[in-house]
Amino acid sequence: MNIDLVRQKIESNLNKKVMVSVYGLRNKVSRYEGILYKTYPNIFSIISDGVEKSFSYNEYITGDVKIKFL
Repeated sequence: MNIDLVRQKIESNLNKKVMVSVYGLRNKVSRYEGILYKTYPNIFSIISDGVEKSFSYNEYITGDVKIKFL
């Protein structure tokens, strides 16, 4: 998977509702539902419950972060 393709896919869904799952240590999974807010050269961010959360495209490529477009 190419980082430019991932960036284009995420940019094409700006201002849409998403569910982001973050897979951490010891099988801990955090889920955030919000609006895809902004994209930057290396990260993208969502607004969830009034708080901005940021994730890198590399986290998405490696599977540490998964995005479901709602």
